[in-house]
Amino acid sequence: MTASTAAPGPAGSSRDLVLGRVRAALADVPPGEAAADVPVVRDYRDAHRPDDPAALLDLLAENLADYRAIVHRTDEAGLPATLARLLAEHGTRNAVVPPGLPPEWLGEIVGVELLAGAGPLDAARLDAVDSVLTGCAVAIAETGTLVLDGGDGQGRRMLTLVPDHHVCVVLAPEQVVASVPRALPRLDPARPQTWISGPSATSDIELSRVEGVHGPRTLEVVLVACDPR
Repeated sequence: MTASTAAPGPAGSSRDLVLGRVRAALADVPPGEAAADVPVVRDYRDAHRPDDPAALLDLLAENLADYRAIVHRTDEAGLPATLARLLAEHGTRNAVVPPGLPPEWLGEIVGVELLAGAGPLDAARLDAVDSVLTGCAVAIAETGTLVLDGGDGQGRRMLTLVPDHHVCVVLAPEQVVASVPRALPRLDPARPQTWISGPSATSDIELSRVEGVHGPRTLEVVLVACDPR
């Protein structure tokens, strides 16, 4: 590990101050030692809530709704009917279904063309699709965040960034964690990840919130309370 060799800034600048502190902190590091050679103790609190599955699910629902996602709750038996109802209420004519999505979830969907997410769907074709239906890798209660990593039932990132309506299924309690530090060990950093906190939105233009700028305008999340057995 070596100190920065960047050109110095103006004398007495904040940049000089920061780099000076970095050099001082690295002064006793043996030549050739890398950061990975030194274990870092991470004994700090990694969540602010107790591990109560029901409470975490309530918190997740609250934070998702705060981000203007539409939250629904059901159980495993009621999931197919719930998905069919949401697509019908949205007026969906066609929907993308990524590879690996459990076929039993789709058992009650009628009158909707289901498009295979593994097929040759480019951005222009996806732009004409009404909805996309996916699962997720993990859901973070404290931040109201869904994480997709391209695994089974999630598909490639484009599938959830182009269509205007995204229905995402979260299986509780196994996919719900309290915090970001608890979510990260479950994720493979080599996989393409999409972190979703509510529908796509920006307030960059005159501080006026505009939804659907770089992703779905409508995000519906189905929280499924599964049998813990």
